[in-house]
Amino acid sequence: MIRLGLLGSTRGTHLLTLADAIQHSRLAASIAVVISNKADALILKRAATLGLPAQFVDAQGLTREAYDQKISSLLSDYAVDLVVLMGYMRILSTEFVTTWKNKIINVHPSLLPAFAGKMDLDVHRAILAAHLKESGCTVHYVTQAIDAGPIIVQKKCPVLSNDTPESLKQRVQQLEGQALIEAIKMCRVD
Repeated sequence: MIRLGLLGSTRGTHLLTLADAIQHSRLAASIAVVISNKADALILKRAATLGLPAQFVDAQGLTREAYDQKISSLLSDYAVDLVVLMGYMRILSTEFVTTWKNKIINVHPSLLPAFAGKMDLDVHRAILAAHLKESGCTVHYVTQAIDAGPIIVQKKCPVLSNDTPESLKQRVQQLEGQALIEAIKMCRVD
């Protein structure tokens, strides 16, 4: 069983999806710890509601490297096998990415490599501005290059003529949870 460590800065929508998949035996994993760099992040409240270990780690006054070392130690303390980024609004240090090589995955709200480096509604605005016919999400391994690691899973959906950035985001987010579950099943953590 894979022990997951979730890093998030925002709502943690997919925490609920993963917890449900685990509870209903659709995913052979456990959520060992949820960590956020934001004290008021909804992901921490959701984790606490589910009875999961939830930790706020303050980055104030720390270099990226020192902060990531604290996170890495915490993940090791919880015997995490795979780090899952969900709405984590920090760039990881080279040392962290090297330490957890091939054990960090991220979900991005586009069909990478398109719109790499963009986040949240900016991605969906760009897709609509480019008049694309389809969108989707990508789960990929995290490397030092932002949104450029090897792709594990992609899911697609049509872009509708009446889409707004918000409506497109909602449809893509529904795919992200499914894509994360599939990707976690495919990850080797030996």
